[in-house]
Amino acid sequence: MAMPLTITGGILDTGRAQMDSPSAPRLTAGFRALAVPEVKLGSHWYAYSAVQVRSTPFFYEDAYSADRTVKIDILQGFLGYTRSWHQAVFGMRIGQLTTAFGSFPLRYSDTANPLLDQPLAYTYLRIPFLKDEKAEYGIQPATLYGLPGAEIDVSWRRIDGRFQVTNSSPANPKGLLSSNQHAQWTMGGGYTLRQGLRVGVSAFQGPWLDRSAVEYLPPATSLNGFFASGFGVDIQWARGPWSTTGEWDRFVFDYPYYSVPPASSFGYAELKRILSPRWYIAGRANYESNNHTVDWGQWSSSPYLPNRQAYEAAIGFRPNRLQLLKVGYEWVSVKGGPRTQDNVLGIQFVTSINSLSKAFK
Repeated sequence: MAMPLTITGGILDTGRAQMDSPSAPRLTAGFRALAVPEVKLGSHWYAYSAVQVRSTPFFYEDAYSADRTVKIDILQGFLGYTRSWHQAVFGMRIGQLTTAFGSFPLRYSDTANPLLDQPLAYTYLRIPFLKDEKAEYGIQPATLYGLPGAEIDVSWRRIDGRFQVTNSSPANPKGLLSSNQHAQWTMGGGYTLRQGLRVGVSAFQGPWLDRSAVEYLPPATSLNGFFASGFGVDIQWARGPWSTTGEWDRFVFDYPYYSVPPASSFGYAELKRILSPRWYIAGRANYESNNHTVDWGQWSSSPYLPNRQAYEAAIGFRPNRLQLLKVGYEWVSVKGGPRTQDNVLGIQFVTSINSLSKAFK
């Protein structure tokens, strides 16, 4: 048994919470603890989990709310099987799984993200017509939190693939006790062109609306006829002190009486340069583009949500091999006027604790 542990303390300086409560302070402190227990059950079977405890705000998206609380999230928790033959590998997992969509969700550790924020495609969309218990926050086009389901992974030489079936959409995740579950599929794959250079694609589709939307359905229709779907392309490249990753995603959200439903496109490019064994710099440019919808036969004169761009730069310093200090600043531009309250100055101090391990006979 092994259990790596990562503990992060953070400080945010931003006016985001003042949109929720004018008296909210600009400067806030938060923490996050991520435990990743793993148990090897034999030559092929294992159990794996990733659990985080965090205060809010910790992530930049949390800073829009003036509420202060502590949350526990199960990012992963599954039983796995793996087997290899020569250059082929087969894997199977069942339990709470990270979505198979996109390339960023598996980078949930603060040590794996050279910056402090998340790409726009993995933050909340405050969709104005959403009528459910999460309406205050909106939805994430692709969740960074776990989904109950099962997954098969295969790889052969330079090719890798994955297929996942879950109980709910990555755009509207639900627990196993929820009355709003709908079977979904997600799949992805990639090809390594050469060492350090990989390109990938991913997609998902399935019903996504909660039962609270039944009253809005046209006659002779059901929730199973309204899908959320996503398609993405990603690339990773690394050579020497340079590394970069990029992703483009498009999401479509079917909703009653929309002949042209809401759709959003996202893209980001991230670049990192190692300056020395202790220092690095990194940057990420994001954009979000939302479409004009047709609702009840009427064309919207503006996108259903304002278009956004976000630019983040950070510098990292490693006092030793177990600690990392990150300082970054994010500029956010929202179409329709300046929103300097969205900008964020962030500081994170990350400490990794050597894996706690125990052998069982």
